[in-house]
Amino acid sequence: MNLRIRQMEIADLAIVKRIDKVAFPNPWPENAFQYELENNSNARLWVGEIQNAGKQELIAFAVVWIILDEAHIGTIAIDPEYQQMGLGKQFLAYISIQLISEKITKIFLEVRKSNDYAINLYKKFGFTIDGERK
Repeated sequence: MNLRIRQMEIADLAIVKRIDKVAFPNPWPENAFQYELENNSNARLWVGEIQNAGKQELIAFAVVWIILDEAHIGTIAIDPEYQQMGLGKQFLAYISIQLISEKITKIFLEVRKSNDYAINLYKKFGFTIDGERK
């Protein structure tokens, strides 16, 4: 299954928010994605789509903040219905390549200790544990 990745648009927000709510125990505030999309020039927002029944279905999103030569992945998710299919790997690879093309030298993110699938994916990409929040 191939993922088509593009920049997030305002028209994507309803689906992005739905995925956020089903993917995380503490989803972002209602207006956060729109704020990042419209007001934060240091933010990069992407969505991933798959071909499903002849049309594109949005199943992934990410928000990344750029600070000088570093990037912080603020949030990244694959709709739980489509997890464990290799789509997260495709999505993270694309995002990493885009950030490297912007001369980013370090990428940071946070992940729940209980999210073994995500932790294993991040380790495959060379992410290391830098700290732990209580």
